[in-house]
Amino acid sequence: MNQIPAREPSFRESVDLMFNRAVALMDLPPGLEEKIRVCNATYTVRFGVRLRGQIQTFTGYRSVHSEHMEPVKGGIRYALGVNQDEVEALAALMTYKCALVEAPFGGSKGGLCLDPRQYEEFELEMITRRFAYELAKRDLIHPSQNVPAPDMGTGEREMAWIADQYARMHTTDINARACVTGKPPHAGGISGRVEATGRGVQYGLREFFRHPQDVKKAGLSGKLDGKRVIVQGLGNVGYHAAKFLTEEDGAKVVGIIERDGALLDPAGIDVEAVKNHVMRSGGVNMFPGPRYIREGAKALEEECDILIPAAMEAVINLENADRIKAPLIIEAANGPVTAGADEILRKKGTVIIPDMYANAGGVTVSYFEWVKNISHIRFGRMGRRQEEARHQLIVDELRKLDEHLGDAWSMSPDFKGRYLRGADELELVRSGLDDTMRVAYQACSEVWNSRDDVSDLRTASYLVAIDRVATSYRAKGL
Repeated sequence: MNQIPAREPSFRESVDLMFNRAVALMDLPPGLEEKIRVCNATYTVRFGVRLRGQIQTFTGYRSVHSEHMEPVKGGIRYALGVNQDEVEALAALMTYKCALVEAPFGGSKGGLCLDPRQYEEFELEMITRRFAYELAKRDLIHPSQNVPAPDMGTGEREMAWIADQYARMHTTDINARACVTGKPPHAGGISGRVEATGRGVQYGLREFFRHPQDVKKAGLSGKLDGKRVIVQGLGNVGYHAAKFLTEEDGAKVVGIIERDGALLDPAGIDVEAVKNHVMRSGGVNMFPGPRYIREGAKALEEECDILIPAAMEAVINLENADRIKAPLIIEAANGPVTAGADEILRKKGTVIIPDMYANAGGVTVSYFEWVKNISHIRFGRMGRRQEEARHQLIVDELRKLDEHLGDAWSMSPDFKGRYLRGADELELVRSGLDDTMRVAYQACSEVWNSRDDVSDLRTASYLVAIDRVATSYRAKGL
Protein backbone atom coordinates (compact mmCIF):
# COMPACT_ATOMS: atom_id res chain seq x y z
CA MET A 1 0.00 0.00 0.00
CA ASN A 2 1.10 3.58 -0.60
CA GLN A 3 2.43 5.51 2.37
CA ILE A 4 0.03 8.21 3.59
CA PRO A 5 1.52 11.66 2.89
CA ALA A 6 2.75 13.55 5.97
CA ARG A 7 0.19 16.33 5.46
CA GLU A 8 -2.67 13.83 5.63
CA PRO A 9 -4.85 14.18 8.75
CA SER A 10 -4.77 11.17 11.06
CA PHE A 11 -7.77 8.86 11.32
CA ARG A 12 -8.85 10.56 14.52
CA GLU A 13 -8.42 14.01 12.97
CA SER A 14 -10.49 12.86 9.99
CA VAL A 15 -13.35 11.80 12.27
CA ASP A 16 -13.17 15.14 14.11
CA LEU A 17 -13.08 17.12 10.85
CA MET A 18 -16.15 15.30 9.55
CA PHE A 19 -17.90 15.81 12.89
CA ASN A 20 -17.09 19.53 12.80
CA ARG A 21 -18.39 19.85 9.25
CA ALA A 22 -21.73 18.44 10.37
CA VAL A 23 -22.18 20.35 13.65
CA ALA A 24 -21.44 23.60 11.82
CA LEU A 25 -24.81 23.05 10.14
CA MET A 26 -26.60 22.40 13.45
CA ASP A 27 -27.83 24.66 16.21
CA LEU A 28 -26.28 22.91 19.21
CA PRO A 29 -25.19 24.70 22.39
CA PRO A 30 -21.36 24.80 22.43
CA GLY A 31 -21.21 22.78 25.64
CA LEU A 32 -23.39 20.00 24.26
CA GLU A 33 -21.41 19.96 21.01
CA GLU A 34 -18.21 19.46 23.00
CA LYS A 35 -19.80 16.79 25.19
CA ILE A 36 -20.79 14.76 22.13
CA ARG A 37 -17.37 15.19 20.48
CA VAL A 38 -15.04 14.17 23.30
CA CYS A 39 -14.18 10.63 24.31
CA ASN A 40 -15.37 9.99 27.87
CA ALA A 41 -12.62 7.61 28.97
CA THR A 42 -9.85 5.37 27.70
CA TYR A 43 -8.30 2.61 29.76
CA THR A 44 -4.82 1.40 28.86
CA VAL A 45 -3.76 -1.98 30.22
CA ARG A 46 -0.34 -3.60 30.10
CA PHE A 47 -0.27 -7.21 31.20
CA GLY A 48 2.15 -10.09 31.07
CA VAL A 49 1.67 -13.63 29.80
CA ARG A 50 4.27 -16.38 30.11
CA LEU A 51 4.88 -17.63 26.59
CA ARG A 52 7.75 -19.57 25.05
CA GLY A 53 9.75 -19.65 28.26
CA GLN A 54 9.51 -15.95 29.11
CA ILE A 55 7.03 -13.26 30.14
CA GLN A 56 5.75 -11.21 27.22
CA THR A 57 4.06 -7.87 27.96
CA PHE A 58 1.10 -6.77 25.86
CA THR A 59 -0.59 -3.36 25.61
CA GLY A 60 -4.34 -3.11 25.16
CA TYR A 61 -6.99 -0.39 25.15
CA ARG A 62 -10.69 -0.03 25.83
CA SER A 63 -12.20 3.35 25.01
CA VAL A 64 -15.67 4.61 25.92
CA HIS A 65 -16.71 7.52 23.73
CA SER A 66 -20.29 8.15 24.81
CA GLU A 67 -22.60 6.80 27.50
CA HIS A 68 -25.73 8.61 26.34
CA MET A 69 -27.07 5.05 26.20
CA GLU A 70 -25.79 1.98 27.99
CA PRO A 71 -24.36 -0.53 27.54
CA VAL A 72 -21.71 0.86 25.25
CA LYS A 73 -20.83 -1.25 22.20
CA GLY A 74 -17.79 -1.76 20.02
CA GLY A 75 -15.38 -4.35 18.71
CA ILE A 76 -11.96 -5.48 19.86
CA ARG A 77 -9.25 -5.60 17.18
CA TYR A 78 -5.91 -7.38 17.23
CA ALA A 79 -3.29 -5.56 15.14
CA LEU A 80 0.24 -4.23 15.53
CA GLY A 81 -0.91 -0.72 14.62
CA VAL A 82 -3.46 -0.42 17.43
CA ASN A 83 -3.01 2.84 19.38
CA GLN A 84 -5.04 5.11 21.62
CA ASP A 85 -5.93 7.65 18.92
CA GLU A 86 -7.21 4.95 16.57
CA VAL A 87 -9.27 3.26 19.28
CA GLU A 88 -10.83 6.57 20.36
CA ALA A 89 -11.69 7.48 16.75
CA LEU A 90 -13.31 4.09 16.23
CA ALA A 91 -15.24 4.48 19.50
CA ALA A 92 -16.59 7.82 18.25
CA LEU A 93 -17.69 6.19 14.99
CA MET A 94 -19.48 3.51 17.03
CA THR A 95 -21.44 6.17 18.88
CA TYR A 96 -22.67 7.72 15.65
CA LYS A 97 -23.19 4.34 13.97
CA CYS A 98 -25.39 3.02 16.80
CA ALA A 99 -27.41 6.23 16.82
CA LEU A 100 -27.87 6.13 13.05
CA VAL A 101 -29.28 2.57 13.01
CA GLU A 102 -31.16 3.13 16.29
CA ALA A 103 -29.34 0.43 18.24
CA PRO A 104 -29.68 1.41 21.92
CA PHE A 105 -25.96 1.57 22.69
CA GLY A 106 -23.28 4.12 23.33
CA GLY A 107 -19.98 3.91 21.49
CA SER A 108 -16.89 2.00 22.60
CA LYS A 109 -13.88 0.27 21.03
CA GLY A 110 -10.98 -1.90 22.11
CA GLY A 111 -7.70 -3.11 20.74
CA LEU A 112 -4.65 -5.20 21.54
CA CYS A 113 -1.22 -4.54 20.02
CA LEU A 114 -0.22 -7.85 18.50
CA ASP A 115 -0.15 -9.73 15.21
CA PRO A 116 -2.41 -12.76 15.79
CA ARG A 117 -0.69 -14.63 12.94
CA GLN A 118 2.48 -14.85 15.02
CA TYR A 119 0.89 -16.95 17.78
CA GLU A 120 -0.42 -20.48 18.14
CA GLU A 121 -4.10 -20.92 19.04
CA PHE A 122 -3.39 -21.90 22.65
CA GLU A 123 -1.14 -18.82 23.03
CA LEU A 124 -3.85 -16.54 21.66
CA GLU A 125 -6.32 -18.06 24.11
CA MET A 126 -4.02 -17.31 27.05
CA ILE A 127 -3.51 -13.72 25.84
CA THR A 128 -7.22 -13.18 25.16
CA ARG A 129 -8.35 -14.55 28.50
CA ARG A 130 -5.86 -12.36 30.38
CA PHE A 131 -6.93 -9.28 28.39
CA ALA A 132 -10.59 -10.10 29.10
CA TYR A 133 -9.80 -10.52 32.80
CA GLU A 134 -8.11 -7.10 32.96
CA LEU A 135 -11.09 -5.43 31.28
CA ALA A 136 -13.87 -7.38 33.03
CA LYS A 137 -12.60 -6.68 36.54
CA ARG A 138 -13.06 -2.96 35.76
CA ASP A 139 -16.53 -3.52 34.21
CA LEU A 140 -15.13 -2.73 30.75
CA ILE A 141 -16.69 -6.03 29.74
CA HIS A 142 -20.17 -6.33 31.22
CA PRO A 143 -23.65 -7.22 29.83
CA SER A 144 -25.21 -3.97 31.02
CA GLN A 145 -22.21 -1.64 30.75
CA ASN A 146 -19.76 -2.55 28.00
CA VAL A 147 -20.31 -5.23 25.34
CA PRO A 148 -17.42 -5.97 22.93
CA ALA A 149 -17.65 -7.73 19.55
CA PRO A 150 -15.24 -9.02 16.89
CA ASP A 151 -13.20 -6.64 14.74
CA MET A 152 -10.10 -6.90 12.60
CA GLY A 153 -7.97 -9.85 13.75
CA THR A 154 -10.66 -11.35 16.00
CA GLY A 155 -13.71 -13.52 15.44
CA GLU A 156 -16.10 -16.06 16.96
CA ARG A 157 -13.29 -17.98 18.63
CA GLU A 158 -11.97 -14.99 20.59
CA MET A 159 -15.48 -13.90 21.56
CA ALA A 160 -16.21 -17.39 22.96
CA TRP A 161 -13.02 -17.21 25.06
CA ILE A 162 -13.99 -13.76 26.37
CA ALA A 163 -17.54 -14.90 27.23
CA ASP A 164 -16.22 -17.94 29.07
CA GLN A 165 -13.67 -15.87 30.97
CA TYR A 166 -16.38 -13.43 32.06
CA ALA A 167 -18.64 -16.31 33.14
CA ARG A 168 -15.82 -17.79 35.25
CA MET A 169 -15.43 -14.44 37.00
CA HIS A 170 -19.19 -13.88 37.46
CA THR A 171 -20.58 -17.31 38.23
CA THR A 172 -24.01 -16.07 39.37
CA ASP A 173 -24.66 -13.62 36.51
CA ILE A 174 -27.57 -15.13 34.59
CA ASN A 175 -26.88 -12.73 31.69
CA ALA A 176 -23.18 -13.57 31.43
CA ARG A 177 -23.46 -14.63 27.78
CA ALA A 178 -24.61 -11.12 26.89
CA CYS A 179 -21.22 -9.68 27.92
CA VAL A 180 -19.97 -9.99 24.35
CA THR A 181 -21.49 -10.53 20.89
CA GLY A 182 -20.18 -12.27 17.80
CA LYS A 183 -19.99 -15.61 19.61
CA PRO A 184 -20.40 -18.91 17.72
CA PRO A 185 -24.02 -20.17 17.72
CA HIS A 186 -23.27 -23.04 20.14
CA ALA A 187 -21.90 -20.53 22.68
CA GLY A 188 -24.87 -18.19 22.67
CA GLY A 189 -24.32 -16.52 19.31
CA ILE A 190 -26.91 -15.82 16.66
CA SER A 191 -27.40 -17.08 13.12
CA GLY A 192 -26.18 -14.60 10.53
CA ARG A 193 -23.66 -12.73 12.70
CA VAL A 194 -20.56 -13.76 10.72
CA GLU A 195 -22.05 -12.51 7.46
CA ALA A 196 -23.74 -9.49 9.02
CA THR A 197 -21.42 -6.65 8.02
CA GLY A 198 -21.08 -7.88 4.44
CA ARG A 199 -24.82 -8.50 4.28
CA GLY A 200 -25.37 -4.95 5.55
CA VAL A 201 -23.23 -3.60 2.70
CA GLN A 202 -25.44 -5.50 0.25
CA TYR A 203 -28.66 -4.21 1.83
CA GLY A 204 -27.24 -0.67 1.92
CA LEU A 205 -26.47 -0.78 -1.80
CA ARG A 206 -29.89 -2.24 -2.56
CA GLU A 207 -31.55 0.64 -0.71
CA PHE A 208 -29.35 3.22 -2.46
CA PHE A 209 -30.48 1.88 -5.83
CA ARG A 210 -34.13 2.19 -4.73
CA HIS A 211 -33.66 5.98 -4.76
CA PRO A 212 -33.38 7.10 -8.41
CA GLN A 213 -32.47 10.68 -7.48
CA ASP A 214 -29.53 9.43 -5.40
CA VAL A 215 -28.39 7.01 -8.11
CA LYS A 216 -28.50 9.86 -10.62
CA LYS A 217 -26.21 11.95 -8.41
CA ALA A 218 -23.60 9.21 -8.80
CA GLY A 219 -23.97 9.31 -12.57
CA LEU A 220 -25.41 5.80 -12.56
CA SER A 221 -28.76 4.33 -13.57
CA GLY A 222 -30.80 1.19 -13.15
CA LYS A 223 -30.29 -1.39 -10.44
CA LEU A 224 -27.39 -3.42 -9.10
CA ASP A 225 -27.66 -5.99 -11.88
CA GLY A 226 -24.61 -5.80 -14.14
CA LYS A 227 -22.77 -3.18 -12.09
CA ARG A 228 -18.97 -3.56 -12.08
CA VAL A 229 -17.53 -3.88 -8.58
CA ILE A 230 -13.97 -3.68 -7.23
CA VAL A 231 -13.47 -5.01 -3.69
CA GLN A 232 -10.42 -4.11 -1.60
CA GLY A 233 -9.92 -6.73 1.11
CA LEU A 234 -11.35 -10.23 0.85
CA GLY A 235 -11.68 -10.77 4.59
CA ASN A 236 -14.96 -11.47 6.31
CA VAL A 237 -16.67 -8.23 5.23
CA GLY A 238 -15.34 -7.92 1.69
CA TYR A 239 -15.87 -11.60 0.92
CA HIS A 240 -19.49 -11.70 2.05
CA ALA A 241 -20.35 -8.39 0.37
CA ALA A 242 -18.83 -9.56 -2.93
CA LYS A 243 -20.41 -13.02 -2.65
CA PHE A 244 -23.93 -11.74 -2.00
CA LEU A 245 -23.78 -8.96 -4.61
CA THR A 246 -22.71 -11.39 -7.34
CA GLU A 247 -24.88 -14.37 -6.38
CA GLU A 248 -28.09 -12.53 -5.46
CA ASP A 249 -28.02 -9.13 -7.21
CA GLY A 250 -26.28 -9.86 -10.49
CA ALA A 251 -23.35 -7.52 -9.89
CA LYS A 252 -19.98 -8.38 -11.46
CA VAL A 253 -16.77 -8.31 -9.43
CA VAL A 254 -14.08 -7.08 -11.86
CA GLY A 255 -11.34 -6.48 -9.30
CA ILE A 256 -10.16 -8.00 -6.01
CA ILE A 257 -7.38 -6.38 -3.99
CA GLU A 258 -5.46 -8.24 -1.30
CA ARG A 259 -2.28 -7.56 0.68
CA ASP A 260 -0.04 -9.22 -1.92
CA GLY A 261 -1.54 -7.59 -5.01
CA ALA A 262 -4.72 -7.44 -7.06
CA LEU A 263 -6.67 -9.41 -9.66
CA LEU A 264 -8.45 -7.66 -12.53
CA ASP A 265 -10.81 -9.10 -15.13
CA PRO A 266 -13.53 -7.07 -16.93
CA ALA A 267 -15.40 -10.31 -17.63
CA GLY A 268 -15.83 -10.95 -13.90
CA ILE A 269 -14.01 -12.92 -11.21
CA ASP A 270 -15.19 -16.00 -9.32
CA VAL A 271 -15.23 -14.67 -5.75
CA GLU A 272 -15.58 -18.08 -4.11
CA ALA A 273 -12.65 -19.51 -6.06
CA VAL A 274 -10.43 -16.56 -5.15
CA LYS A 275 -11.40 -16.84 -1.48
CA ASN A 276 -10.46 -20.53 -1.47
CA HIS A 277 -7.15 -19.69 -3.14
CA VAL A 278 -6.41 -16.99 -0.54
CA MET A 279 -7.22 -19.43 2.28
CA ARG A 280 -4.78 -21.96 0.84
CA SER A 281 -1.92 -19.70 -0.25
CA GLY A 282 -2.35 -16.53 1.83
CA GLY A 283 -2.79 -14.23 -1.16
CA VAL A 284 -4.13 -13.73 -4.69
CA ASN A 285 -0.83 -14.23 -6.52
CA MET A 286 -0.76 -17.26 -8.85
CA PHE A 287 -4.58 -17.38 -9.10
CA PRO A 288 -5.23 -18.53 -12.69
CA GLY A 289 -7.10 -16.38 -15.16
CA PRO A 290 -7.43 -12.72 -14.17
CA ARG A 291 -4.60 -10.24 -14.69
CA TYR A 292 -2.41 -9.95 -11.59
CA ILE A 293 -0.74 -6.70 -10.53
CA ARG A 294 1.72 -6.62 -7.64
CA GLU A 295 0.90 -3.08 -6.47
CA GLY A 296 -2.63 -3.75 -5.31
CA ALA A 297 -3.43 -0.15 -4.36
CA LYS A 298 -3.27 0.79 -8.05
CA ALA A 299 -6.36 -1.31 -8.65
CA LEU A 300 -8.37 1.19 -6.57
CA GLU A 301 -7.92 3.54 -9.52
CA GLU A 302 -9.35 1.16 -12.14
CA GLU A 303 -12.63 1.76 -13.97
CA CYS A 304 -15.70 0.38 -12.18
CA ASP A 305 -19.18 1.39 -11.06
CA ILE A 306 -18.86 0.58 -7.35
CA LEU A 307 -15.69 0.57 -5.25
CA ILE A 308 -15.85 -1.29 -1.93
CA PRO A 309 -12.86 -0.61 0.37
CA ALA A 310 -13.30 -3.34 2.99
CA ALA A 311 -9.97 -3.54 4.81
CA MET A 312 -7.94 -0.76 6.43
CA GLU A 313 -8.25 2.95 7.17
CA ALA A 314 -6.92 5.64 4.84
CA VAL A 315 -6.47 3.55 1.69
CA ILE A 316 -8.01 6.42 -0.30
CA ASN A 317 -6.08 9.54 0.65
CA LEU A 318 -4.71 12.81 -0.70
CA GLU A 319 -2.13 10.95 -2.77
CA ASN A 320 -4.56 8.86 -4.85
CA ALA A 321 -7.99 10.51 -4.50
CA ASP A 322 -7.66 12.42 -7.81
CA ARG A 323 -7.16 9.16 -9.69
CA ILE A 324 -10.16 7.29 -8.26
CA LYS A 325 -12.57 6.69 -11.15
CA ALA A 326 -15.44 4.91 -9.36
CA PRO A 327 -18.57 7.12 -9.29
CA LEU A 328 -19.85 5.30 -6.18
CA ILE A 329 -17.80 4.26 -3.14
CA ILE A 330 -19.30 2.33 -0.24
CA GLU A 331 -17.09 2.25 2.85
CA ALA A 332 -17.29 -1.32 4.11
CA ALA A 333 -14.22 -0.68 6.32
CA ASN A 334 -13.91 1.98 9.00
CA GLY A 335 -12.35 5.20 7.71
CA PRO A 336 -11.02 4.02 4.33
CA VAL A 337 -11.40 7.54 2.88
CA THR A 338 -9.52 10.29 4.71
CA ALA A 339 -11.03 13.73 5.31
CA GLY A 340 -8.74 15.26 2.68
CA ALA A 341 -9.61 12.63 0.10
CA ASP A 342 -13.29 12.98 0.95
CA GLU A 343 -13.18 16.67 -0.01
CA ILE A 344 -11.44 15.93 -3.33
CA LEU A 345 -13.93 13.20 -4.20
CA ARG A 346 -16.95 15.32 -3.29
CA LYS A 347 -15.74 18.08 -5.61
CA LYS A 348 -15.40 15.47 -8.38
CA GLY A 349 -19.02 14.42 -7.84
CA THR A 350 -18.18 10.99 -6.41
CA VAL A 351 -20.93 9.68 -4.14
CA ILE A 352 -19.67 8.05 -0.95
CA ILE A 353 -21.92 5.84 1.18
CA PRO A 354 -20.16 6.41 4.51
CA ASP A 355 -18.74 3.83 6.91
CA MET A 356 -20.97 4.80 9.80
CA TYR A 357 -23.92 3.59 7.74
CA ALA A 358 -22.38 1.12 5.30
CA ASN A 359 -20.78 -1.25 7.81
CA ALA A 360 -23.44 -0.96 10.52
CA GLY A 361 -24.71 -4.47 9.76
CA GLY A 362 -22.32 -5.91 12.32
CA VAL A 363 -23.52 -3.85 15.26
CA THR A 364 -27.14 -4.27 14.18
CA VAL A 365 -26.96 -8.07 14.32
CA SER A 366 -24.86 -7.80 17.49
CA TYR A 367 -27.82 -5.93 18.97
CA PHE A 368 -30.09 -8.82 18.00
CA GLU A 369 -27.65 -11.28 19.61
CA TRP A 370 -27.52 -9.22 22.81
CA VAL A 371 -31.33 -9.13 22.94
CA LYS A 372 -31.40 -12.91 22.41
CA ASN A 373 -28.94 -13.43 25.29
CA ILE A 374 -30.83 -11.10 27.63
CA SER A 375 -34.19 -12.71 26.79
CA HIS A 376 -32.77 -16.26 26.95
CA ILE A 377 -34.74 -17.50 23.94
CA ARG A 378 -33.88 -17.82 20.27
CA PHE A 379 -35.82 -15.81 17.73
CA GLY A 380 -38.70 -17.71 16.14
CA ARG A 381 -39.05 -20.32 18.86
CA MET A 382 -42.43 -19.09 20.12
CA GLY A 383 -44.11 -18.18 16.86
CA ARG A 384 -42.71 -20.26 14.02
CA ARG A 385 -45.06 -23.25 14.21
CA GLN A 386 -48.09 -21.05 14.86
CA GLU A 387 -47.18 -19.10 11.72
CA GLU A 388 -46.98 -22.37 9.78
CA ALA A 389 -50.37 -23.46 11.12
CA ARG A 390 -52.03 -20.23 9.97
CA HIS A 391 -50.42 -20.58 6.54
CA GLN A 392 -51.74 -24.14 6.38
CA LEU A 393 -55.31 -22.81 6.59
CA ILE A 394 -54.74 -20.69 3.47
CA VAL A 395 -53.04 -23.55 1.61
CA ASP A 396 -55.97 -25.86 2.43
CA GLU A 397 -58.43 -23.35 0.97
CA LEU A 398 -56.27 -22.85 -2.12
CA ARG A 399 -56.13 -26.64 -2.60
CA LYS A 400 -59.94 -26.75 -2.67
CA LEU A 401 -59.91 -24.01 -5.31
CA ASP A 402 -57.25 -25.93 -7.22
CA GLU A 403 -59.39 -29.08 -7.22
CA HIS A 404 -62.53 -27.15 -8.24
CA LEU A 405 -60.98 -25.27 -11.18
CA GLY A 406 -58.88 -28.15 -12.47
CA ASP A 407 -56.60 -27.24 -15.38
CA ALA A 408 -57.85 -23.63 -15.46
CA TRP A 409 -55.72 -22.75 -12.43
CA SER A 410 -53.20 -24.48 -10.23
CA MET A 411 -50.70 -23.63 -7.53
CA SER A 412 -47.03 -23.41 -8.49
CA PRO A 413 -45.27 -26.71 -7.63
CA ASP A 414 -43.10 -25.29 -4.86
CA PHE A 415 -45.60 -22.73 -3.53
CA LYS A 416 -46.88 -24.90 -0.69
CA GLY A 417 -43.46 -25.73 0.70
CA ARG A 418 -42.18 -22.15 0.52
CA TYR A 419 -45.34 -20.59 1.93
CA LEU A 420 -45.83 -23.07 4.76
CA ARG A 421 -42.32 -22.81 6.18
CA GLY A 422 -42.21 -20.39 9.11
CA ALA A 423 -39.28 -18.02 9.45
CA ASP A 424 -36.28 -19.39 11.35
CA GLU A 425 -33.72 -17.35 13.26
CA LEU A 426 -31.52 -16.63 10.22
CA GLU A 427 -34.45 -15.36 8.16
CA LEU A 428 -35.64 -13.16 11.03
CA VAL A 429 -32.14 -11.75 11.53
CA ARG A 430 -31.83 -10.94 7.83
CA SER A 431 -35.29 -9.37 7.85
CA GLY A 432 -34.40 -7.20 10.85
CA LEU A 433 -31.11 -6.17 9.28
CA ASP A 434 -32.76 -5.33 5.96
CA ASP A 435 -35.36 -3.18 7.70
CA THR A 436 -32.70 -1.41 9.78
CA MET A 437 -30.55 -0.58 6.75
CA ARG A 438 -33.56 0.66 4.78
CA VAL A 439 -34.87 2.95 7.51
CA ALA A 440 -31.42 4.36 8.31
CA TYR A 441 -30.66 5.11 4.66
CA GLN A 442 -34.04 6.75 4.18
CA ALA A 443 -33.32 9.10 7.09
CA CYS A 444 -29.96 10.07 5.56
CA SER A 445 -31.33 10.43 2.04
CA GLU A 446 -34.12 12.68 3.23
CA VAL A 447 -31.61 15.08 4.83
CA TRP A 448 -29.33 14.89 1.77
CA ASN A 449 -32.13 15.75 -0.65
CA SER A 450 -34.06 18.26 1.45
CA ARG A 451 -31.26 20.59 2.58
CA ASP A 452 -29.29 22.82 0.20
CA ASP A 453 -26.41 23.05 2.69
CA VAL A 454 -25.90 19.25 2.77
CA SER A 455 -23.94 18.13 -0.27
CA ASP A 456 -23.12 14.53 0.62
CA LEU A 457 -24.34 11.42 2.42
CA ARG A 458 -21.58 11.51 5.04
CA THR A 459 -22.66 14.91 6.32
CA ALA A 460 -26.29 13.78 6.23
CA SER A 461 -25.40 10.66 8.25
CA TYR A 462 -23.55 12.70 10.87
CA LEU A 463 -26.46 15.15 11.12
CA VAL A 464 -28.96 12.34 11.74
CA ALA A 465 -26.71 10.57 14.25
CA ILE A 466 -25.55 13.65 16.19
CA ASP A 467 -29.12 14.92 16.47
CA ARG A 468 -30.18 11.59 18.02
CA VAL A 469 -27.27 11.62 20.48
CA ALA A 470 -28.07 15.24 21.39
CA THR A 471 -31.72 14.35 21.95
CA SER A 472 -30.67 11.53 24.27
CA TYR A 473 -28.38 13.81 26.29
CA ARG A 474 -31.12 16.44 26.57
CA ALA A 475 -33.45 13.77 27.95
CA LYS A 476 -30.85 13.14 30.65
CA GLY A 477 -30.97 16.81 31.61
CA LEU A 478 -27.71 17.91 29.94
